[in-house]
Amino acid sequence: MTTPHLTAGFSRFLGADPERLHVAAHSHHPWPDVTLAAQLDAWHDAATMMDRKWIHVFDDVLPETRRWIAHRLGLPDPADVVIAPNTHELVMRILSCLDAPVRILTTAGEFISFERQVRRLAEDGLVQVRRIAVTPAATLTTRLADAAAAGDYDLLFFSHVLFESGVVVDLPTVVDAVPDRRPFVVIDGYHGFMAVPTDLSTVADRVFYLAGGYKYAMAGEGACFAHCPPGYGPRPRDTGWFADFSALGASADARITYADAGQRFMGATFDPTALYRFNAVQRWLDAEGVVVDAIHDHVRRLQDRFLAALADARPTTLGTRAPVVVPSGRRRHGHLLAFDVPHAAEVTAALARRNVVADHRGSRVRIGFGVYHEDRDLDRLLDRL
Repeated sequence: MTTPHLTAGFSRFLGADPERLHVAAHSHHPWPDVTLAAQLDAWHDAATMMDRKWIHVFDDVLPETRRWIAHRLGLPDPADVVIAPNTHELVMRILSCLDAPVRILTTAGEFISFERQVRRLAEDGLVQVRRIAVTPAATLTTRLADAAAAGDYDLLFFSHVLFESGVVVDLPTVVDAVPDRRPFVVIDGYHGFMAVPTDLSTVADRVFYLAGGYKYAMAGEGACFAHCPPGYGPRPRDTGWFADFSALGASADARITYADAGQRFMGATFDPTALYRFNAVQRWLDAEGVVVDAIHDHVRRLQDRFLAALADARPTTLGTRAPVVVPSGRRRHGHLLAFDVPHAAEVTAALARRNVVADHRGSRVRIGFGVYHEDRDLDRLLDRL
């Protein structure tokens, strides 16, 4: 296993502002240099192939993306992976498979996009939502599994890694608690994919898994995906023409048909450039011999060193003793450290004035490290804090 020393591979993003200290890998991750050539490749293919570029995208580019995703997640069949410009599209297609009112079991710590959507649907009586409290963090997996065991819901939706805290939910424990195969089980893996080692091989026939390239996969926006278990949602109501190319010549009064595997959840025309970037990043990591376990170990070491430095008595912007929400000593902690800090917005604004890019959610300041960080970056961060 190779420990990442990949900082040089981000020379264009980091070199654009050498004094900027970006510690928000959990938000907008820098893109590796290899993505620039990939971006140009997409443009060149569009220019030289024109209309025929879509043959190349569906025959070569997209299958490679699917293979990389299946490889990273231990999925048995790359064909069960569907892509979309964002995960929200995929959530809506999954919801469209279910009859209202949809009974949803979820947590109180889901990402804003999902929470906003289900709250709006609840206003019209289209969904009924039960939320499991995310604190105390140590018992979240158990409490969610106990609620899942009741089985009185149509959709179980939860994050692998919570975006506000970095808390990791144990996937098999929760999935195995579901008493039968009727409910849809959907995992939001956006803060876990390419960060926390994830093997879905034992649950791939049972769960949807959503993630994308904007964060730890380092591919930027537009490269999102879902693993779609066979047999679940064969005919989404929310559907686009890419969901079945074979039906293009069908009569207007014919029954709507769907492709097999993950393509049944496809939408319509999209910009494939992000897939070029995604594939380029995956090839680069593979050539460097870097696996997700090594990335995770690298980030945990940085987290531990950072917290140890904060634990001395020197006052910092985060307080004399940083009130980290979940200590990183837990092997399964995600790649963001969350700190409960009074006036969190003012803290991130003060950091911004020192050219430190962090962010906050509510009263929590979030600091996230990645493969583009080295020990010297921690020293610079501590100095500015």
